Amino acid sequence: MRSQVKNPLPGVVYNDPERLRRYVEAGVLPVKSLADAFRESFQRHAARVALHTPQGKVTYAELDAISDRFAAALLRLGMRPQERALFQTNNCPELLFAFIGCLKAGVIPVCTLAAHREHEIGYLGCHSDARIHIVQGDDPKADLSAFALKMKPRIFTMRHVIVLRGKGTADCLAFDDLIAAEDPAEARLAVEAIEHDPFQVGVFQLSGGTTGVPKIIPRMSNDYLLNMQLTAETLGYTADDVMFMPMPMIHNACMVCFWGPTLLTGAAFAIPADMTPEAWGATFRSARPTWLGLIRPLLPRLESMLDQKLATIESVRAIWSPDAARLFREKFGIPSHGMFGMTEGVNMYTRRDDPVEAQDWTVGRPLSPFDEIRLVRPSDGQEVGYDEPGELLCRGPYTLAGYYNAPDRNAQCFDEQGFYSSGDLLVKRIIGGETYYAFSGRNKDLVNRGHEKVNAEELENAVASHPAVSECAVVGMPDPVLGERICAYIVVRNAQCAPSVSELARYLEGFGLAKFKWPERVEIVDALPVTRVGKLDKATLRSDIAAKVAADNRA
Repeated sequence: MRSQVKNPLPGVVYNDPERLRRYVEAGVLPVKSLADAFRESFQRHAARVALHTPQGKVTYAELDAISDRFAAALLRLGMRPQERALFQTNNCPELLFAFIGCLKAGVIPVCTLAAHREHEIGYLGCHSDARIHIVQGDDPKADLSAFALKMKPRIFTMRHVIVLRGKGTADCLAFDDLIAAEDPAEARLAVEAIEHDPFQVGVFQLSGGTTGVPKIIPRMSNDYLLNMQLTAETLGYTADDVMFMPMPMIHNACMVCFWGPTLLTGAAFAIPADMTPEAWGATFRSARPTWLGLIRPLLPRLESMLDQKLATIESVRAIWSPDAARLFREKFGIPSHGMFGMTEGVNMYTRRDDPVEAQDWTVGRPLSPFDEIRLVRPSDGQEVGYDEPGELLCRGPYTLAGYYNAPDRNAQCFDEQGFYSSGDLLVKRIIGGETYYAFSGRNKDLVNRGHEKVNAEELENAVASHPAVSECAVVGMPDPVLGERICAYIVVRNAQCAPSVSELARYLEGFGLAKFKWPERVEIVDALPVTRVGKLDKATLRSDIAAKVAADNRA
C-alpha cells in the first residue's frame, strides 16, 4: 500500500517515509484525500441539511453541486492541481462553497484573514505563489475587492480576483457568475477526472509564528482528514447534531474542530449573519444548535442574547471551549470539553467520562495514541517528570514535518528525530491512572488577543520603523474579555515626541499591518530592561504592565 506523495512540491517538507508507512499499516492514517472524503459524505447525506444560513437551508446535494461548479470554473480559468488560491473573507456560506470547490479542483487554499492588509497579503501571496485571490464583496469594514486589485500587481503570480457576495467587473470575477456558467453534469465529470493524492498538500494554513510574518503550514490532505475524523469520534458528533461555532471559519480551529468534522459526519453547521446578539438569536431559533464552540471573549455575546430573551440554549447538549470549559459547565450546567491545539498539529481534549479533576484543571489527552508527546526544560532540553512544566515537543500522524519554504525556521523548530518544538509550556499529571496535560504558559513571544496570535517581533519591527521610535518591545497586558491586549514599550529617538496610540494606529495602517495587531497601550521608557546576560527582559515588562493594569482597575 502506498504511503508517500507521488509528486513532491518544492519547499514542502513531507513526513518521514518510514513513519508514514507505520501509520498507514496500523490503519491510523487514511489513504484517502480530504476532497474525496467530502464528496463521499455529500453523496451519502445528499438529502440532509448541511448548512443553516441567514438565507435558508443548504442541503448536502446543493453544497456538492455548487462546489462542483466552482471547481469546474477554476479549471476553466486555467488553474491546475497544487496551484494556490488566497482566501480573504469573513464567515459566510460562499466561503465553504469556494473552499470545498478548491479542494475538489486540487487547488490549495491559503488561509489568510479578512483583517490582513498589505504587509501580510503581499508577503503571503508572493511566498505561496498564489494565482487567485478570493475576497468577500460585502465586507462592512473594507472594500476587499479594491484591496485585492491593488495587491494584484505586487504578487507576480496573481492572475484573477474572485469576489464572493458581490458583482463582477472588468477586473473582478463574480463567484455567482462563474458557477452560473457551469453545467452541473459537466462540472461533476470535470471534478471526477481530478486525481487527488492523499499524501499531497491539501491546505496552506498559517501559524501565529514567533518571528516575522506568519509562517505557512502545509496540512496534508489525509492528515487534515484524520484530524477531523478523530475530533468527530472523540467528541461523539452525530448526523443529528447542529454545530454553532462563530469564530472565523478559515481558522484551523473552526475547520478541524467544527465545520470539517460536521460535513464528514452528515451533521449541520449553522452560520449567523454577523456577530450581534440579534443575529445569534435568529440562528439559535431557526437552527436549534446542539453543540457550541465558544471562547471566553464570546461569553458576553451569548449572555446578551439570553438576557434579551432573543433565544434559549435548551437544545445545546455540549460545549467546546479551549479556555473556559469549566466556566461554561458551571454557568450553564452543560457538559463542556476543554482542549489544547495548534495549527501545526497535535490536539488534546477532555472527554465526557474523564474525572472531574481532569475536566476542570487540564486540557485532556491527545486525540491519537500515535501522538508522541515530550515535555522538556527550555534551559537544557532535558525531559521533565510529572507535575513539572516543560516545553511541548510533539510528533505524530497529523503534526507537520516543516513549515513551507522556511529552512532556517525549520532548523530551529524541529529536532533530528522530527519532533516539533511548539513553544507551549505544559504539565503532565496522573489523574485516575491516566496521564493528562495542563497548559502552563508560553515559551514563545506571542500576544494572545482573543485567540488571535500576534507575533511580537513582527509588530516590534513595524513600530520601530516609526521615525520617532528608537526601540520597541511588545507584551501582552491582562484583559478580562480578550485574555490579553497589546502594549508597546517604546524608547523615543533623540528626544522626539512620543507617538500616541492613535498616531501609532495611523502609522501602522499606512504600514499595511492588520488592525488586530495594533498596540492598545503605549508606555514610554528611557530604556528597555535587560537580563544579566544582556537580553531583553520581557518578564519585567509583563510584570510592570500587569501591575499598572491592576492599579488602573482599582482606581
